[in-house]
Amino acid sequence: MDPQAASAARYRQTENWISHLTLLLGAVAAGLVGLRYGWRWGAGITIGAALAWLNFRWLKQGLDALTQAIAAQGMRSKGDVPVAAYFKALFRYALIALIVYVIFKYLNVPVLSMILGLCALGAATLVVSVHEILRPQE
Repeated sequence: MDPQAASAARYRQTENWISHLTLLLGAVAAGLVGLRYGWRWGAGITIGAALAWLNFRWLKQGLDALTQAIAAQGMRSKGDVPVAAYFKALFRYALIALIVYVIFKYLNVPVLSMILGLCALGAATLVVSVHEILRPQE
């Protein structure tokens, strides 16, 4: 296997780890918080972690589309980037904020719990980064 393909496979594996750990850490935190502070707080953590996972997927899809367009542009005069990639890249934070507002307003889930759930992505990224540092693969 050539080094470039091996590197790409390793990056995909790291992205998958981050994606899975975001949901796992969110679920564990939601369970613990839900037992201690009630189901609304647990639901908020769950919703926040799910939104963080969705944000990560949208970011990945947007960057993949952009990378493919740049690679295609190198071969021809113009690369085509799907409109959905622009939409997801530009409006993903607005969509997440809108979802959080609607859930807060109509389901009475604490906003702070959803914000803490959004931190699951950062926690997952930190765990995977420390793992990569402590166990490097060449």
